[in-house]
Amino acid sequence: MSGLGKFKIIRNESVSDFALYSEGVLSSFADLFSNDKEYVVFPGFCDVHVHFREPGFSYKETVKSGSLCAARGGYTAVCTMPNLNPTPDSVENIKLQKDIIDKDAVINVYPYGTITVNEAGNELSDMDGMKDIAIAYTDDGRGVQSDELMREAMLKAKSLGKMIVAHCEVNSLLKGGYIHDGVYAKEHNHRGICSESEYAQIARDIELVREIGCKYHVCHISAKESVELIRQAKREGVDITCETGPHYLVLDDSDLQEHGRFKMNPPLRGKEDREALIEGILDGTIDMIATDHAPHSAEEKSKGLEKSAFGIVGLETAFPVLYTKLVKSGVLTLEKLVELLCINPRKRFGIPMGNDITVWDVNEEFVVDPKDFLSMGKATPFEGEKLQGVCKLTVKDGQIIYKNI
Repeated sequence: MSGLGKFKIIRNESVSDFALYSEGVLSSFADLFSNDKEYVVFPGFCDVHVHFREPGFSYKETVKSGSLCAARGGYTAVCTMPNLNPTPDSVENIKLQKDIIDKDAVINVYPYGTITVNEAGNELSDMDGMKDIAIAYTDDGRGVQSDELMREAMLKAKSLGKMIVAHCEVNSLLKGGYIHDGVYAKEHNHRGICSESEYAQIARDIELVREIGCKYHVCHISAKESVELIRQAKREGVDITCETGPHYLVLDDSDLQEHGRFKMNPPLRGKEDREALIEGILDGTIDMIATDHAPHSAEEKSKGLEKSAFGIVGLETAFPVLYTKLVKSGVLTLEKLVELLCINPRKRFGIPMGNDITVWDVNEEFVVDPKDFLSMGKATPFEGEKLQGVCKLTVKDGQIIYKNI
């Protein structure tokens, strides 16, 4: 760390001039901060997996509310998933989303295009037409079931210099499950989702990437077998990266409660899976942490584990959760966390750093109260927990987009 009076600036080799431009930005706002406290300054975080729900589902979240809550969480760039209405499967449809982003977003928002038309898995989307707008291609929320169609998608993505971002899930293995097929499911008579439904499709896709050589990224991995498959593929030189979520690193199915705020897809898995994910973070197998911020209405999340919608919110709690539970405990350094939340996602997805900073009081404690969220979604498994780390300022391109001082 480097000091600038009351500020400690996190250095990272990948952002060699960060301290310099941070000092320049902070010189404009230094008088806003208390002289008897110390603040930590980071590059603006980047989340490659969020749901802002517009167009089509603005009762859950809007681009405006989603980007504001992202700014509160220290994020200045996000990539938005395409399970919308209409789905961004053509240039016309993705432009509808881009128009909303251009009008309402307070941070940089990069939309995905779908892999298949309407994410239905039957025919390829207009990947050519969307290439200048789409950050990459994904059918998030659904795995591409057809081997041949995924091969076609990878070939097309390679020809366009774009990446396939895969939600890996084998539908035939789901069998109506909605939480992990583990101890909690058996003890409480719930239908489980087996880990194979995730890692079997990752294994298939790795074989295709070996054959085709396209850029490939795996969404929200949760199972120990997924970690090992990706680890081995990286050792072989396969062009593969992956992400996991904060909740998979600090919770497992022993933490489940009979409430929709504990329901997400993939589900919280077992203790061994959580430990494997942490090992994957430490050895570089897992490249980044993404929240999979997935807001729903209160009604949709009030129906228990079985009947609630899949998805939790996470942009406003990601850093405090990870700082409190992994940095404070000595599992990660702050520098490593910056790599996971900012440096690596921007590198892999080609998202510029910009002159973006976020300033935190990492000593301030608070209790998670969803009523305080700027997100329209309120479902979080961390409700009621005492965490450490409060965002005080987020600056994008020299302009304050969030302030809590």
